[in-house]
Amino acid sequence: MTDLAARFLHFLATTVARLPWPLLRGCADAFAALQARGQGRMGKVVRRNLELAYPDQLPGQREGLRARVLRTTARQLFETLRFWTRPHAKNLAAIRESHGVDLFDAAIASGKGVIVAAPHYGSWELLNQWLAARTPLAILYAPPESRIGEGFLRRVRAAHGDADRVTQVRAEGPAIRQLFKLLQGGGVIGILPDQQPKAGDGEFAPFFGIPALTMTLLTRLAQRTGAIVLLGYCERIAESDDGPLFALRFEPVPDAADGVAALNAAVERVARRDPAQYQWTYKRFSIPAPGSTLGNPYWPDCYPARAQRDALKRQAPP
Repeated sequence: MTDLAARFLHFLATTVARLPWPLLRGCADAFAALQARGQGRMGKVVRRNLELAYPDQLPGQREGLRARVLRTTARQLFETLRFWTRPHAKNLAAIRESHGVDLFDAAIASGKGVIVAAPHYGSWELLNQWLAARTPLAILYAPPESRIGEGFLRRVRAAHGDADRVTQVRAEGPAIRQLFKLLQGGGVIGILPDQQPKAGDGEFAPFFGIPALTMTLLTRLAQRTGAIVLLGYCERIAESDDGPLFALRFEPVPDAADGVAALNAAVERVARRDPAQYQWTYKRFSIPAPGSTLGNPYWPDCYPARAQRDALKRQAPP
């Protein structure tokens, strides 16, 4: 039943993605405008994140940036559906510039293993497809709560001939041992380094001046295997009638094995290139550092009413 539902979702995604890009872009912009004017949770999360990350900006400046973030995020939804459901060769034609590919090629040639740290910036799905076209690749992912959603993601990320070149690894203990073996054998893995781990599974390090719980897995992998760490991302640089155009970029992270602070600093540098392309819809700071007076800055405004009611019930006396 799960596989059938995942197939149906794939059919719907394919149907929507076949619509002309100007129409999809118009739908995305209309949705973003509604979010910007209304009180939707996504818009609230973006506003709170920008207040935390850019405290020196005037409220009007942050609201202008919030509108751009929401517009980019909405467009990215439809853009990703197209990348998932079209031949990858057609998608890769949207990459009009390449920078630092020589670093990537040299890292592979070294035989030390390569970790591509891909921030939530630009299009990480297009980056995955470029990597898979270049070399066999393992992708670490946090499984969605829905088994149907996970089945859908596994299907679309291994479509169009890449199934034998992409290994999708759940972010769980037993499966993570695969990553060490792959790197020791000179393989390539992709990790989203700015996903917040569970409490107790990471360390706090500054991110936009705020202590953020950060995964230690990437650092441990680099330390134990000697793998080369590169930042990789596909940055939107222009818009065409057939969709956005991108620049592919790789950058070294020489201090990645020294700790999570270096990793966060590298991700922050990328995010500051064009803040509208960063995923500010994510509750990155929801777990406060020990001794912090900030608490969870998203509570309760950025949570659904059911979660707020459940929290009140748990606090209520029996």
